[in-house]
Amino acid sequence: MKIESVTYQIDWSKFHKGRSFFVPCIDHRAAKEEILRVMNRLEMEVEMKVCIEDGIKGLRVWRV
Repeated sequence: MKIESVTYQIDWSKFHKGRSFFVPCIDHRAAKEEILRVMNRLEMEVEMKVCIEDGIKGLRVWRV
């Protein structure tokens, strides 16, 4: 998965329901589109929220 020129390698087999990950980003709309594209391909449902963690803006993605 590539967001804002950064390639993320996530072990999707370990992304179980209730788990989450944080993606630092500036353009959260484009990041959401890319994440949703991958989630649709993998048939996973997620919730996303724009947040700031440790002073860094990004998206928190939870599997539901």
